[in-house]
Amino acid sequence: MGEAAAFYTEQLRRNAGASDYLKNRCISAATAAKFGLGYSPDDWHPLQTLFGEKYSDRALEECGLVNVRNDRRYDAFRGRIMFPIRNAKGLVIGFGARTMNGDEQPKYLNSPETPISHKGSELYGYFEGREAIYGKGRAIVCEGYMDVIQLSQAGFEEAVAALGTSITPEHVRKLFKLTDSVYFSFDGDAAGRKAARRALEAALPVITDVQKAGFIILPPEHDPDSLIKAEGAEGFERQIEKAYGLTDFMKKLLLEGKEFMYAEERAKLVAEAKPWVLSMQHAPILRLAFIRELAGIARLQADDIERQYGLAGAAPSRPSFDGGRQQGRGGFARRRDDRFSRWPVKPAPEPRVRVKDVRERMLQCLLSYPHLVSEFSHSIEEEFLSSTHPAAERIIEVWRAAAAEDEEEAASILLPFS
Repeated sequence: MGEAAAFYTEQLRRNAGASDYLKNRCISAATAAKFGLGYSPDDWHPLQTLFGEKYSDRALEECGLVNVRNDRRYDAFRGRIMFPIRNAKGLVIGFGARTMNGDEQPKYLNSPETPISHKGSELYGYFEGREAIYGKGRAIVCEGYMDVIQLSQAGFEEAVAALGTSITPEHVRKLFKLTDSVYFSFDGDAAGRKAARRALEAALPVITDVQKAGFIILPPEHDPDSLIKAEGAEGFERQIEKAYGLTDFMKKLLLEGKEFMYAEERAKLVAEAKPWVLSMQHAPILRLAFIRELAGIARLQADDIERQYGLAGAAPSRPSFDGGRQQGRGGFARRRDDRFSRWPVKPAPEPRVRVKDVRERMLQCLLSYPHLVSEFSHSIEEEFLSSTHPAAERIIEVWRAAAAEDEEEAASILLPFS
């Protein structure tokens, strides 16, 4: 593969049309040399002049340089700009090949999956950009080979791209070994948005709570090349600064096209988010934060969503205030002879007294469910002990009565609400 790469590079120097194509794309000679760009002559058997008798070797078929049809052998790449793909050691393991004719399809040809090249784990530009990735503390994943080259030439040497496939978890894992920040940059058209969604799904099972994934969605009229030509490197840096965070991008995709005044739409939101949330196995804190945001949008409780997703057990039952069998907090209601044990387990709170202040409502709850006094003892002391509001003072009276285990005092407080 290395011999073929050197052959294609030499052919680029000899072909004025290919050289002019790169110049018209504003690719400098230094950039072309850095990435080892080349040209495959527009003929059926150019590689035969390189390999001679070895042209018939099966190894050339297996690595994707030669095709065989009807027992006839011919070069797989003809009349195209060649992009050598290097592994982490700098060895050429495959090629991407771009047409110079705007209407020719496919625009790109890529080496097939081979014993030495696995598209799901290799990245174009990784070898050339890994020092910049480590040094800058970030990687930029874009859509194509030409994007990587244009970004690198503009100073974004940390740019890489997949090998004609979608981004995979293995790609993301490979980048996170070099840096804790990975940005995914995609065009603003429909294909770019689809690619961004797939990149998100690849990042979710890999990312941890100490890593960052950003999503750059360029304006519909731009790709990295055109944006840099129109606005310079500063324009692309501004796009990086505006990148969506992981959970913000998840919300953006989930919220599109939904009307949240309807319960059905909110239920759909929670259902669609489930596989994404479940895949966040290595970022439990981030997952919890997202579930809470999701709960707010869906008008549900976070623990309800967790149970629906199978991330939590059934809701714990409140301990009954039965005078001994339950172990309350704060030292209340623990002994069978506790005088609070004669309070009813669930005193009926109806009819409720309408209240204007939340403290009055809290007082009703504490009187209806006395075990809450012990459960929130510390918070009651902290929030209401210094308050002069009448409802707050009554809350403190209940709290003190519970602390003193004085049934008569507690009962006297209950009278106005009975």
